[in-house]
Amino acid sequence: MPLVILCGAVRPGTRRLSQLADLPEVHQMLRQTCRDFADRELAPIAGRLDKEHRFPAEQVRGLGKLGVMAVEVPESLGGAGLDYLAYSLAVEELSRGCASTGVIVSVNNSLYLGPVLKFGSEEQKKEWITPFTTGEKVGCFALSEPGNGSDAGAASTTARLAGDEWVLNGTKAWITNCCDASATVVFATTDKNLKHKGISAFLIPMPHPGLSLGKKEDKLGIRASSTANIILEDCRIPRAYLLGEPGMGFKIAMQTLDSGRIGIAAQALGIGQAALDCAADYAQKRVAFGAPIAKMQAIQFKLADMALALESARLLTWRAAILRDAKKPFSKEAAMAKLAASEAATFISHQAIQVLGGMGYVTDMPAERHYRDARITEIYEGTSEIQRLVIANHVLKEYQV
Repeated sequence: MPLVILCGAVRPGTRRLSQLADLPEVHQMLRQTCRDFADRELAPIAGRLDKEHRFPAEQVRGLGKLGVMAVEVPESLGGAGLDYLAYSLAVEELSRGCASTGVIVSVNNSLYLGPVLKFGSEEQKKEWITPFTTGEKVGCFALSEPGNGSDAGAASTTARLAGDEWVLNGTKAWITNCCDASATVVFATTDKNLKHKGISAFLIPMPHPGLSLGKKEDKLGIRASSTANIILEDCRIPRAYLLGEPGMGFKIAMQTLDSGRIGIAAQALGIGQAALDCAADYAQKRVAFGAPIAKMQAIQFKLADMALALESARLLTWRAAILRDAKKPFSKEAAMAKLAASEAATFISHQAIQVLGGMGYVTDMPAERHYRDARITEIYEGTSEIQRLVIANHVLKEYQV
């Protein structure tokens, strides 16, 4: 599905972000298209989606028609055929309107379609990618478990070969999109003796016999995106549902997460931008001591620090995406982008509430939702602590003699 651009060019006078970097025209057009969609279709209902914990099915289908549910997937498979920089721009702008929708798009693009596109056979790509490009279906990624969230190499879920079928048993935890998903990538141990080299990846349709869901989690934020456990009890799937080769699961997971971290960084940027927009707008309208509070140096310093954190994280995110598009190593840069953007989102949304004062603490204003939504970006797809370990390992390798 070619990308559908709703506007012919960036509108004159539109607030441009990140003046330090000029984007190619197609990227500017995509960015504006997603910004317009977010302003028109997402921002007006984001608060209601959050309160009702409601999956934005109609909006996701709309994004499918724009090509945004499969940005990097080739047109021959139904995608937009663009690059990862385009994907990160799309996720940021959509997350500015609704962070839950942003992560739904991110998971479908990077965590579900990404590994199938890179490691799947031609037959698997046709079966497991094309139906998931239109927004009618979304996928999910089942790696974490109740006892080993950050320790991806310690999968207790097992898969054994029985004739022409794989039989899976175990529980996967904190699975984003799973209550609304039509397929999942599941990681399970096929040879315990090989430890992380004995983990394999599987494709499973949903619903499927032997696969059930735990309770839908009641979360602090990102509440329009569903999260629950996936429970596998003698779940039998055809042998052909193995993704890649036996024992490739850990490699598939790590490479997928490297790319996925760019998407979460972009989501965090969108949340941070929305919080900054809210704070700056309110500061110019709220009058105290006879003048708008935006005239106060204390407020100006806050806005300056918020903008600095946001722009710095945005450029790191773009750098990681550009390196990935150039097929250069990007693991360290993706970790840096995810760490910087997620911590920036938390900081900016916190400061936004301070700028709004009491109004920031009530649900009449979106500032409190941005604060709640920002918090998860420091946790999923690798906690901030894991990102620091990844960065440090790369830095130390650079200094080895």
